[in-house]
Formats: sequence, C-alpha cells, structure tokens
Amino acid sequence: MSRVKTLYTCNECGGTSPKWLGQCPHCKAWNTLEEGVAEPAAGPSKNRFTALASSQPVTTLAAIEASDVERTPTGLDELDRVLGGGIVEGGVVLIGGDPGIGKSTLLLQAVEALSARIPVLYVTGEESAAQVAMRARRMDLSGQQVRVVAEIHLEKILATIEAERPSFCVIDSIQTLYSDQLSSAPGSVAQVRECAAQLTRVAKARNCAMVLVGHVTKEGALAGPRVLEHIVDTVLYFEGDTHSSFRLVRAIKNRFGAVNEIGVFAMTERGLKGVSNPSAIFLSTHDEPVPGSCVLVTLEGTRPLLVEIQALVDSGGPSPRRLSVGLDRDRLAMLLAVLHRHAGVSCADQDVFVNAVGGVRITEPAADLAVMLAIQSSLRGKPLPRGFIAFGEVGLAGEVRPAPRGQERLKEAAKLGFSVAVVPRANAPKKPIEGLTIHPVDRIEQAIDVLRGLL
Repeated sequence: MSRVKTLYTCNECGGTSPKWLGQCPHCKAWNTLEEGVAEPAAGPSKNRFTALASSQPVTTLAAIEASDVERTPTGLDELDRVLGGGIVEGGVVLIGGDPGIGKSTLLLQAVEALSARIPVLYVTGEESAAQVAMRARRMDLSGQQVRVVAEIHLEKILATIEAERPSFCVIDSIQTLYSDQLSSAPGSVAQVRECAAQLTRVAKARNCAMVLVGHVTKEGALAGPRVLEHIVDTVLYFEGDTHSSFRLVRAIKNRFGAVNEIGVFAMTERGLKGVSNPSAIFLSTHDEPVPGSCVLVTLEGTRPLLVEIQALVDSGGPSPRRLSVGLDRDRLAMLLAVLHRHAGVSCADQDVFVNAVGGVRITEPAADLAVMLAIQSSLRGKPLPRGFIAFGEVGLAGEVRPAPRGQERLKEAAKLGFSVAVVPRANAPKKPIEGLTIHPVDRIEQAIDVLRGLL
C-alpha cells in the first residue's frame, strides 16, 4: 500500500508546508500549522458553476456602466442598517459569533420576513429540520413559505439550490459542510475554503444572496483560514454577553456599504427585536448625579451613540493599578500623564479604574476628554451636572482636537435632553442648538477650569 501523504496547513492564511514548523512560512503566525491529509491533484472540474462567466474583453474603466446595486430589505431594520440597506443579489455574507449568541435565531427571522417576497432556502447542517421547526414555533413564525433542508454534503446542497432556485439562501454553518472532491474531515481548512469558494461561485452565477454562518475561535475571531473573509462580500460579527439580553451586530467588511455600522437587538422569548434607541442601553439610571460619571457621544458607523464613561479613583499602594474596560489601557496611562503635566491633576499614587457602561468597546480617540473629566470628577468626589456631555481628542501637548461629525453628536445629545456640553472649539456650532449650552475649549486645562466652574 502506498503511504498516505500528510500536509501541514496554516489555519490563519491557508498556506501549506510539507513538515511541521513552529512559525508559518507564509504569514509568520506562530503555532497555526495543523496536520492533514494531502489532497490529490484535482482533475478537470465537471461542475457547471466553476467558471463565473466566459472571458470578457478588456475595456477602460470610464467605459464601464456602473449603477447603484439594488437592495432587498430583510424586514429587520437593524440588520438592514448593518448591511447598508438590505441584501444584494449575488452578495455573500459571512456572520460569526459565540455559540448561543443568536445567529440562527436572527437568520431564521430574516428568512421568514423575506419569504413573503422572494423564494428562500434554509440549509441547516448543525440541527435537524425538526429542531429548526421547533425554534420557529417558539418564535411564532409561520414558516409557510420557508424551504428547509438538513444537509452537509456540498454537492447535494448545490443540486438543491439548482432545483429550488432561491433568491436568498442561508448556510448554517460552513464548518459542517464537506465535499467529495476532498478527503479531509468537515471543518478542516481545506474543506472550509473549498466549500465557501463553491458556494460563492453559485451565488454569483445564480444572483442568489447567500449568508454563511461561521464558527469563532476562543479569541473571538472567525475560525478557519483567513481567506474565507476575503472570498465573501460582507463580514458581520455578532457580539454580546450571554448574561445580557442585548446583542450587537457589527460590520467589519462590506463591499456594498459602510463598515463599522452596528445594529442593536434585544433577545426576547419571541426572538430578537431591534432597539430603536440604543443610547438607553449604555446610560446608567441614577436618581442623582454621581462622582466619576461622564456621558460621551461616540460614533458607530453613521450612528451617534451616547455612552456613559465611569471612572473610580481610589487610594493605591506603591504600585497603583491602571485598569480600563471597553477602552485602551495604554491610552488611559497616556491621558493620566497629560492630565498631570498640563492640568496639574496628579493620580500617581491612586488606583484608576475606567469602564464603558453596557459592554460597548470604544476605539475612537474622541473619548479622551470624557475619560479625563470623569477621572477629575471622581478624584474630587463631586458629580458632574445633570445633563452633561463631553467629547474630543486630547494630544500629548494638552490640546483638545476636534472629533469628526461634531454637529451630529451635539444634535443627538440635545434630542435626548442633555443641556451642557464641553467640546473642542472647532466643533462648536455656528448657530446655537436649542436647549444645549456649549463650552468650547482649546486645551485640557481650559476644560478642567470649565468643569470646576460648573461643580
């Protein structure tokens, strides 16, 4: 008998090596090579969908007609916001999230809403058709026009798509599928890559919008080769704490719309419901203002969100702690140094803890000013005035730099009843905003002086 050849495949980039190495020679990632059976050279493919189209003549870019893509709303407003307005014919979406976060629930609701307008197909590889039906009954979904098939064999799924000709198809999940053309097990790098490529070809050839559900690793990244994210048109992450009823859907790649958009959902007994005012999630309800709390107006994509930043400054030992949740810890250390050098506020012997309420992650530097004012409030033990907001980036020289789309941030705060704002001078509106008193500042010491005058 001939000896079975083994090959080591990187689960980050999909590169191969004939022997095991600690570091992938292609992407330089460590401990990512996994052993598998070497696949024989593939013969001529008999799949009629292998080629997307016949070769096209070369033309100039200006001569190509380009029009806006048509979108079909899914019936879930928050999901449509993340997708850029709805699904696109031939568009392939990859959605990942922790187990039990609600991916299948969300997609089942979308399939039900779309089934009234277009033909749909739900392919389940992790559950039986009876389990999908039980979930639909719990959510009070009729499912009269939802076509369901429980299958993990790729060739049978492609034949079903050819017979049913759906306009929208869900594959739950890509890690459970396998193809006869490969001998490796389902979920391996080779199987995931090949199955995703075949399904993408079919979606493009049939103008069928397709959603692939992907597993995630323990670090929260999408499992499988990184090439999987390059194949698809849109990548969504389903985030949230399983102990909380709120879920966030975030777009990190979208060829048909903006990235970094978020959709906010609340998990109920009837499934996921869109949250029209997500700022209410990220604001604590205090009967009276408390020290160390400052409201920030941040941007998630095109949506302004009001998030409460909480700071706690307490006496520390010889090695004071610097801890942040939802914000960059290194940036917190930098802001404390700026606060000491330019505003004369020292926390060198104090423990400093900073938290973004609601589990939201804030990456934009416009949170700097709110963090520093919350620290000052906690250090002095005096609460900020009711209805107070702040935003702005703070540099190492102590200057307060403008934040993008400052007018929209201020209008959103005024709409929600906030009355006092400390903002960079460049973000001060030319016309006053009704109900909102604005204090423009150029430097952090000016912001601290304004804060002392309000306390």
